[in-house]
Amino acid sequence: MWKIFTIFADEILIYNNIRVMTKYNIVEKKEKEATYRSLVSPKLMDEMKEKILRIIVMEKKYKDKNYSAKKLAEDLGTNTRYVSAVVNVRFHMNYTSFVNKFRIEEAMAILVDRRYQDLRMEEVSDMVGFANRQSFYASFFKIMRMTPREYRMQHLEHHPAEKVKKAAKKIVK
Repeated sequence: MWKIFTIFADEILIYNNIRVMTKYNIVEKKEKEATYRSLVSPKLMDEMKEKILRIIVMEKKYKDKNYSAKKLAEDLGTNTRYVSAVVNVRFHMNYTSFVNKFRIEEAMAILVDRRYQDLRMEEVSDMVGFANRQSFYASFFKIMRMTPREYRMQHLEHHPAEKVKKAAKKIVK
């Protein structure tokens, strides 16, 4: 059943208690409680959380662009629903966002490291485990609110060695 409201000149449609703003075609998502999340005990969730961190972070599986939630579940001897439940409940994000967080953190370190300043973005993207440059840029922007290139330029600009170079150039001129 449709209900129509106008709020501040934006038309709001309500269908089955879901709000739809027609101006921008934005649908308000309601948080669903997945039943399988309650099937995993808090103790088991804590144990799986530690194992997930060990595999993804310590073993650096986030760098493997082919390491999926399915492969993680196999390594843990469980199924993807349980892995998904643990990641959602304990880390408050989905599996892809969880893995991309570590990829972006490593990319940030590489982007400001002078040893890697000549690397192209595709090479950085590949080093940290992204399948392509577009995914890298989208994930980086989602987390940092700037592109990887902007991040690199901003941080290299403020690097002490860069200030020395600029001062030397002024003296030469």
